[in-house]
This record gives sequence, structure tokens and C-alpha cells, in this order.
Amino acid sequence: MSSAASAMPMSAPRAFGFLSVMRLGLVQACLGALVVIITATINRTMVVELQLPAMVPGVLVALHYGVQLWLRPRMGHFADQHGKLTKWIVLGMAMLAAGVIAIAALLPVIIASPMIGYSLMVLAFMVVGLGVSTAGTLLLTLLSLRVPPERHARAAATVWLCMIAGFILCTVVARVLLEPFTLQVLVRFAVIIGVSCVALTTLALVGLDAPRAEGVRARAAALPFTEAVSIVWADPIARRFSCFVGLSMLAYSTQDLILEPFAGSVFGLSVAESTAISGVHQGGSLIGMLLTAMLSTRVGSLAGWARGGCIASAIALLAIAMSPMAGSVLLLRAALFSLGVANGVFAIGAIGSMMSLSTAADQSQTGVRMGVFGASQAIAMAAGGMLGAGASDVMRAYFNSDQLGYGSVFVMEAALFAGAAVLASAAREAGKARSGESVLAAAG
Repeated sequence: MSSAASAMPMSAPRAFGFLSVMRLGLVQACLGALVVIITATINRTMVVELQLPAMVPGVLVALHYGVQLWLRPRMGHFADQHGKLTKWIVLGMAMLAAGVIAIAALLPVIIASPMIGYSLMVLAFMVVGLGVSTAGTLLLTLLSLRVPPERHARAAATVWLCMIAGFILCTVVARVLLEPFTLQVLVRFAVIIGVSCVALTTLALVGLDAPRAEGVRARAAALPFTEAVSIVWADPIARRFSCFVGLSMLAYSTQDLILEPFAGSVFGLSVAESTAISGVHQGGSLIGMLLTAMLSTRVGSLAGWARGGCIASAIALLAIAMSPMAGSVLLLRAALFSLGVANGVFAIGAIGSMMSLSTAADQSQTGVRMGVFGASQAIAMAAGGMLGAGASDVMRAYFNSDQLGYGSVFVMEAALFAGAAVLASAAREAGKARSGESVLAAAG
């Protein structure tokens, strides 16, 4: 009897409920809080207080995304070979925190000794890329493995809303801890946030591991990294979806750095007014995410929602490009709100699809699939901000008009979203085919 019992397969781990997903959302919020210190606080400090060219933080931020191009698939392959992921997520968060603290501490060094300062700064941003790749990839892998497919959209919305909350909370805390501002105060702020995020991550992940069957881990370990990535890329569904993620995120990130300058230079809005305009867009994004989370389980597929979000984003961008013709700030607000809703729909549809497609095939490749999708997102984010800012400068100079210059960039973004919608359609059809194959296999 004992031999028969030992031959029985290990019971599947219990699926995550809402509380467990919220705990992972807390980890994602910590990730967001640490990253926003780099992209917002330290970025502004370099440009305004240190009077450095804007391209300096732009290139360094792009570097941390570029590192993820290789590291995310590598960490995904690592995750497939290890049954317990939470300790590695904590380690990734600790590396991210250490990198952020180091970047803040190196700001005075850049001024005193540029060669040493920039050399160390490059290493610190690479550590940040390593931390984001480790914690972010393994977190999404764990979420994909433990959340049932029918709840992927709601889980994705919950985790991403927590990340936005992390952004907001960090900026609120910054207003308190960074006054009066000095570079030493900035280092203290980075230390407080970094240590707090590592501690919260450790507490949030207690008891959330999901040991996988030995056979699954053995299959993953038997494949070298390059071969595992080649197998994922040879899958037409995964390849098309990776291209969709890259193209859609390129369009999404290209708009980030030009919406407020457009509102200021074309409509003459003040800094406070343009910031409020940006808040309209963010509010729309939250509504779009919540709507998708509630409705996607009853209507359509996740790929279909992602496609619809891309099409709606393209239409909203065209409306923004044409809004100066009407000269109405109210029309601009409506178009930005619509863009936010469309972006939220697209984001949850895409993230939910990413989770579903990463677990649709052999579970021994869940991590590497998530890593490949994450690498596509990272390289698009690295290119998007520079593309938007650079293209707006070039086109404004070419047309000798802020209105036409910014408008042409918005039209370009609309075209990118339209192309992404075509790829999303291919992913949706492929998903239907795969579902049909699963039904046939079950019937057999």
C-alpha cells in the first residue's frame, strides 16, 4: 500500500484566491514604487538640479530596459527549473532596492568625478535591470501558474492597479520626505523606500510558493537556455504575441513623454493645468482596467479585448491630433480620457493574454515564455520614450509648427496601435484554434 501511495501524483497546489492575488499586487506595488524613483524623482534631479542634458537619464533608463532583453528570458528559464520562486522574488527586490539607492548616492559623484560617476552609474542601472527582471518575471510566472485561466483578467487588473497605487503612494511620500531637498535627503528617501519595499515583499510572499512536479522541473532543466528560447520562438502563437506586445507597448510608451508638453505648447496650459490633464488620462486608464476585468469573463476573449483596446487607442490618438483645430480644451480632455480608457482595456487584455499563453503549453516552459514576452515589452519601453521625444523634436522642426509636429507623432502612434490590432487578431484566432485542440484532446 505504501508503494502505491508513493506512486500517486502530487496533488496540484490550490489556486490563488483574491487575498493571495492582492498580496502579489503588494509586491508589484513595491516594484512600481522603486522604479518610479528612477523615472520621475532621479530623472528630474538630473535634469533640473544637476543641469544635465535630458538625454543622460533617458539613455540610462533605456539601459535598464535593454538589460532586461536578455535577462527576462534567462530568469524565466531559471524559474522553470526551480519549484520555489518566492525567495528569488525577494532577492530580485533587494537587488532593485540596492540599485536605486546606489543611483541616488552616485549623483554627487557624477559632478565631482564624471568618469568614475558615470561608470558606476551604468553598473547601478544594470543592477536595477537585473532586479526588475528577477522579481518581475518570477512574480508574473507565479501568478500565471496559480491563478485559473478564467480569472487571469481580474488578477492582471488587480496587480496592475496595485502597481499604479505604488506609483501614487511613492510620489505622496516623496513630498513629505524630500523637503527641504538636498542630494543627501534624496539618498535617505531611497534607503527608506528601498528597505520598506524589501520588508513588505518578504512578508507578502510568506506561504505563497507553488512547488511544481519534479517531472516538470526535470523537463525544463534538460533544455539549455538557447534551445528553450528557440522552442518558444518557433511556436507561431508565441511569436505573433511577442510581436504584438512589442508593437503595442512601443505605441503605448511613445505617448508618455509628449502628452503634457503638447498640452502646454499647443493649448498654452500651465504646468498645473497640464498635470491635471495627465490625471484625466490616468483616470480613464483605471476605468478601462476595471471594465475589462469585470466584462472580459462574460464577453469575448482576452485577445479580443486587447485588439479592441488597440483600435480604440488609435482612434483616440487621431482625435488628440485633430483637437487643436477645434481649439477646445474640453475636446482635448475628452480625447485624453478616451485614450486612457482604451489604454486600460488594451493593457489588461494584453497582460491577461500573456498569462494565459504562458501556461497554455507545457508548464515546463511557463517561465521562459513569460520571459520572452517580458523582453518584448522591455525593448519596446526602452525605445518608446526616446522615439516619442525624438520624433516630436524632428517633426516640429520640419513643420516649424508645434501643432503639426506633435500631431504627426500622434498619427504615427495611431498607426502603430493599428498594426498591433492586426497582430492581436492573429493571436485571437490562434487562441481559438488552440482551445479547439484542447477540447478535441479532452474528448479523445
